Amino acid sequence: MKIKIGILLILSALLSLAGMQIGYSQQKKNSSPAGSATGLNYIDPTIGNVAPLYNTNRPVVHLPNQMIRMFPKRQDHLDMQITDFPMSSLNIITPQVIFGIKPFAGALADTGWYRRLTYDHDFETVQPWYYSVRLTDDNILTEFAPGERSGIYRFTFPAGVKKNILLSHYYKNGQYELQEGNALVGQEFVNDANHQQKGIAYLYGKISGKPESGKKQGEKDWGRYTVLGIPEKHKKVEGERAWFSYGEQDNPVVEFRYAISFVSPEQAKKNFEKELTSISFDQLKAKGKAAWEKTIGQIKVEGGTEAQKRSFYTALYRCYARLVDISEDGKYYSGYDKKVHDDQRPFYTDDYTWGNYLALHPLRTILDPKREADILQSYVNMYQQSGWIPEYPKFYGDRAGMFGFKSSVMFLDAYRKGIRNFDSNTALEGMLKSAEKRTMLPHRNDPKGALDDFYYAKGYYPALRPGEAETDSVAKLRGNGQRRSAVAVTLGNSYDSWALSELAKELGNQDVYKRYAPRAQNYKNLWHAKSGFFIPKDAKGDWIEIDPKFDGGHAGNDYYNENNGWSYRWNVQQDIKGFTELMGGADKLEQNLDQLFREGLDRPKYVFWDKFPDQTGMIGQFAMGNQVTFFIPYLFNYTNAPWKTQKYTRLLLDTWFQDNIFGVPGDEDGGSMSSFVVFSAMGFYPTTPGIPRYSITSPLFSKVTIDLPNGKKFTLIAHNSSRINKYIQSASMNGKPLTSLSFSHQELMNGGTLVLEMGEKTDKKWDITY
Repeated sequence: MKIKIGILLILSALLSLAGMQIGYSQQKKNSSPAGSATGLNYIDPTIGNVAPLYNTNRPVVHLPNQMIRMFPKRQDHLDMQITDFPMSSLNIITPQVIFGIKPFAGALADTGWYRRLTYDHDFETVQPWYYSVRLTDDNILTEFAPGERSGIYRFTFPAGVKKNILLSHYYKNGQYELQEGNALVGQEFVNDANHQQKGIAYLYGKISGKPESGKKQGEKDWGRYTVLGIPEKHKKVEGERAWFSYGEQDNPVVEFRYAISFVSPEQAKKNFEKELTSISFDQLKAKGKAAWEKTIGQIKVEGGTEAQKRSFYTALYRCYARLVDISEDGKYYSGYDKKVHDDQRPFYTDDYTWGNYLALHPLRTILDPKREADILQSYVNMYQQSGWIPEYPKFYGDRAGMFGFKSSVMFLDAYRKGIRNFDSNTALEGMLKSAEKRTMLPHRNDPKGALDDFYYAKGYYPALRPGEAETDSVAKLRGNGQRRSAVAVTLGNSYDSWALSELAKELGNQDVYKRYAPRAQNYKNLWHAKSGFFIPKDAKGDWIEIDPKFDGGHAGNDYYNENNGWSYRWNVQQDIKGFTELMGGADKLEQNLDQLFREGLDRPKYVFWDKFPDQTGMIGQFAMGNQVTFFIPYLFNYTNAPWKTQKYTRLLLDTWFQDNIFGVPGDEDGGSMSSFVVFSAMGFYPTTPGIPRYSITSPLFSKVTIDLPNGKKFTLIAHNSSRINKYIQSASMNGKPLTSLSFSHQELMNGGTLVLEMGEKTDKKWDITY
């Protein structure tokens, strides 16, 4: 117990560093001078590379939404050694990488396969389109430039040494085959989250020069880390390894070019020929930079500090790490039916709907609605291939994660924003099947069970009393500390039912609308008026009176999920008006929101985070570090004090999203948290995905210009904005005064100008628009 508390005290100290300007502010090699034409050079992928507790953010090198994603294989930014360099990654959150490569100087020996590579951050450059690092032990410069389905590694060795390039695998029984002309083909057997083989990645590569080459059967020691960064026993992976060796007088520069395919080894070679024929390393690097220039340049900002621009543009870059297009020449491999499909339309995978429906998908409806339509059609394809709409679609299939059916919200949100180029009727069919035949239990992909039938009949998920043994057969199957999460499931499925009913209404299906609209009100069944919280009931309908701050087992998962009752107190995005009435009116809502940001932990930090390790980035009981809370600061816009939305979004951005290695307060989850930063820094946010309106807050910048894909521009101007003048005194859209702090998606996409007059007074009265 003393050891455990000691570890938690260290973690608590690490968390306290996140709010400090600790000297790693990126006013260094990646910084951009004031007045830069675009935000490209403000991007620093090392921001947030040390996590508060769980998953760290990787410095991913890739093209926007493309298949090849590379980052050095290490625990996090403070790991002073690199295991090797992957060819790509199937998952950037809990890294799932394929095909490893590393350089080694001197006589070829077994030690080269197992030795980790020492480096110095002062000799490391990370840009979205380029990576380089000087490995200090052997003085080898390692560089990488990505293509869409390909990449080039360039290794520069010291003169006069023997040079080796070593290739290995991350999964069991990987294979390599050496071919004429310095060519190599390989395959990696890809596993799902349960370590079951679900697909194959194929590689075709060529190496420069005239090396000796060979293969070696053996085990790779790949130094795996848990999500907490605690080293496990080294995992040995059996399989073939390949090597290339050069003499002391050979060219010190060695290039390895490769392409990946999930379709076939022949397609890997075609991808190679299509992308890498007659292109140099520097040309590929320049091509990647141009792709990012076009993407990041879609949003231009003026004003704000250099640090705020670095945080903003780095967040925008992270919004393009997921989803990824795995189409290859009009075909793609689907992990949902294990078949190759012919389709000229891009096929996307790798998403977490539970977090990304909140802001990442809504951001894409503005910046790239065509891609969002392609993504939603990919979801429809996955449903047709597997029988279920996925919620955590990965390369190998749907991963059981979190709870609820937030893809339903994504379909509705896009449809109401005029994005119709997907099969909405088949989407509704899949949504309905999930709602009626799939369990709501967290982290399970199973048919519905007795608990789900209870929910349909009674309108809430039944909870167990403290110490009561689990009786449900489906619930017993779950691991990872998961429980029923009865309150969270009830609230989440109320939102999902609302989305299902609303899309049914849009499509003219009145029967489904009438059946599911009442279920959107199920959240009211767990509202405990005396305490003013959503708390659990047992199967008899009796309240289980708990401390919403600390009860509920590990991570609160008995009743909530990853957060406590203070976080879930507000989870009624689909019916803010009804929730406000439930709470006692707008003034009572304001008072309770005030208390959220003031309420203490009532116990030492290490005790709290031992139980709620996901609930990080705390101000009072508000947790910036977890997706469930993102919209909460915007609820002040539904009270008589919307200036508090402006106060708290500024405070949260300035406190928790600084431009250093601690600059992300929790699980960023491949764009979910970054999209919150992008929206909030620009000055507006989609409080309720599914309702095409945006809540206005205090922007970080004096001017924001969005180049819309329809050729129009949307401009937000904040006159007289400063650190002190952060409160909105008046607002107008295209010259017409606004009476409430919101505007529609259609107004944004039509182009035009939103003007905010800023000042330090907080007494402006605004109407409330639901």
